[in-house]
Amino acid sequence: MRRSLGKPHPQVVGVDDGAFDRADRYAPLAAVVLTLPERVEAVRTDRVRVDGTDGTRRVVALVRRLGPLEGVRAILLDGAVVGGFNVLDMDALHRQLGVPIVAVTRRPPEFPRIRAALRKWFPRTADARWRLLRAHRLFRVPTAGQPIRAAAVGCSRADAVRLIERSTVRGHWPEPLRLAHLVASAGRRQKGRAPKD
Repeated sequence: MRRSLGKPHPQVVGVDDGAFDRADRYAPLAAVVLTLPERVEAVRTDRVRVDGTDGTRRVVALVRRLGPLEGVRAILLDGAVVGGFNVLDMDALHRQLGVPIVAVTRRPPEFPRIRAALRKWFPRTADARWRLLRAHRLFRVPTAGQPIRAAAVGCSRADAVRLIERSTVRGHWPEPLRLAHLVASAGRRQKGRAPKD
């Protein structure tokens, strides 16, 4: 990946969920292909079950619907979960999609609280979800502001840091993830506001 990141305009896919309520059965999901730094090549949307176990399968299907992945150098995820506690299997994503997977998070997860919540709300699947969450160690990524954390499969930490740097246009958050979140949240009606005619 290091050689491809040295090219002027590598392609990266960003995948993120959008806003949802805990009472919702499904959360919106979006994937965006970006030719860095800012050219959008393709956008696809889907949904994922809130707190379900279909996240990995849904992300694989969504990314494949973007079209051929020959030019894509990596997939960026906003964390290793979508739709609440629907935990993604980063190894399976890498294996099935054939490109490096890098999950980014703004702040260090509070793992003791997360594990307690898993045991409380998902007693039958808590151990499996926990193993996926802890499968890859987070490492620090320096930014112009607060450092962020990342985990990577299919590439080195140094390449993952370089990918995040190349993908960040403004501030400290990768542009493919910013756009994916905007797309996924676009259809969400804000509470208290009537739709415009």
